[in-house]
Amino acid sequence: MVHHFIDDIYDFIDHNKDMELNRYGDILNQNGLKWGSKSMSTADVSNLDAQCIMALITGAVRAERFCDGALLGFFKDGSIRKWLERLKELDNGSGTEVR
Repeated sequence: MVHHFIDDIYDFIDHNKDMELNRYGDILNQNGLKWGSKSMSTADVSNLDAQCIMALITGAVRAERFCDGALLGFFKDGSIRKWLERLKELDNGSGTEVR
């Protein structure tokens, strides 16, 4: 399941180049976040836009390449769920996008 998730994220990145997710670190920085497990896991996502949420997810997926188990940590602590729920809010139009 996790491998399918990773594949889906890379597929999304490839098909949505306008989101510039290859710059996920810069996107996180622009939103006051650091590319690190604590900063990413504790981020208040309530006012983050879809690009930043996807940058969080991309950062988590990329972290796995450098540290085995990093992505699993984001799943276990509920971060992935929180981020996906925020994307769902934005998709339903009930979230506030702030850039």
